[in-house]
Amino acid sequence: MTIPNVITLMRFLLVPAVIYAMLVGATGWALAGFVLAGVSDAVDGFIARQFHQQSELGAYLDPLADKLLLVSVFVVLGLRGDLPLWLVVAAVSRDALIVGAVLISTVMAMPVEVKPLPVSKANTAIQIVLASVVLFELAFDYHFGGLRAWLVIASGLLTAASAAAYLVAWLRHMSGHGEGESA
Repeated sequence: MTIPNVITLMRFLLVPAVIYAMLVGATGWALAGFVLAGVSDAVDGFIARQFHQQSELGAYLDPLADKLLLVSVFVVLGLRGDLPLWLVVAAVSRDALIVGAVLISTVMAMPVEVKPLPVSKANTAIQIVLASVVLFELAFDYHFGGLRAWLVIASGLLTAASAAAYLVAWLRHMSGHGEGESA
């Protein structure tokens, strides 16, 4: 097993720790775990590229670890009332849409390669910043004024745009138009 894969597996272990910290009100620890996960993601990516330790397993585990943490944090923040439930539902539904499309494609013997689209990368970046800002505000009882509201709106718009872009790409793939394109 490569070093990046070990780091990624450790990120999986951070998920229950971050969620537990959030649930018991230890938002400082939750923020620290969330930031540690982000830093470790950057480190394992750097090591994988710099030392040619990319692996097929890592290509699946790395985004899964990131998504598991982000979705879990969003759900807990939504349940606590710190994020609007409509945003949490939209974000989780988008991810479910993508997973469902990949599964359907595979079952129908038309596997689709999932590559992040630019709008999806922007969406993920805004979601990470939003989660970080909310955790910071909760941990330090500090408010960034209208920043959270702006990030919620941006995240909602990018979530919808990303879901639409993936859906269009998947429909084109499934209809045979757009061979070689990703979903």
